Amino acid sequence: MLTGGEVDNVAGLLTLRERQALTIYATAAVHAVLDSNPIFEALDRQVVTRHLVALETPVRTDLQLTFTLFAVPGKVPLYLEDPAAAPAVETGEMAVGISVTDGRHTLHYIPGCAAMTPALANRLRNAELVYFDGTLWSDEEMIRAGIGQKSGLRMGHMSVSGPEGTVAAFRELGVRRKVLIHLNNSNPVLLDDSAERAAVTAAGWEVAYDGMEIEL
Repeated sequence: MLTGGEVDNVAGLLTLRERQALTIYATAAVHAVLDSNPIFEALDRQVVTRHLVALETPVRTDLQLTFTLFAVPGKVPLYLEDPAAAPAVETGEMAVGISVTDGRHTLHYIPGCAAMTPALANRLRNAELVYFDGTLWSDEEMIRAGIGQKSGLRMGHMSVSGPEGTVAAFRELGVRRKVLIHLNNSNPVLLDDSAERAAVTAAGWEVAYDGMEIEL
């Protein structure tokens, strides 16, 4: 179930290329990215089903789970940007979140999000569990650290901190459990003893870690 066409969303498909039977669920825009690059034909179409999913259309799987893709503010992958045009944050099929339910419990998975909109806030209000984009603590974090030339917003990610950041955006939403995911290695919340980790913990957030399991 793909949430976009960025490299970190699609590159892992190539590790499954040895006639591994699976189904790829994605929007039409993301499937177009796969279809346009012949390297993804390594995913043998005889055994790999490419299932087109429309936004806001529930998909029932053989895992007895229902998935629904919904648009979030984002942007096209960096490798698809027009160098002659200013990149724009938009809400469409290229950046999506996923709602997952078994009919009793529901979680929301949003690894990339450029802004909190009223529509997204309404969807997440009083949710049981939200996994949310925690890429950067601050917008110019990578620039200041000398490890990148782009701001978080330029890459399609809202910051965790600040008046327009994730912690502030979730403050009044009443989400019962909130987990930061998709963390860049420059983000200080990864450090157990950092002031930034203490701040997100005090705000009711958890920081995802390898092997983390959550039961609803």
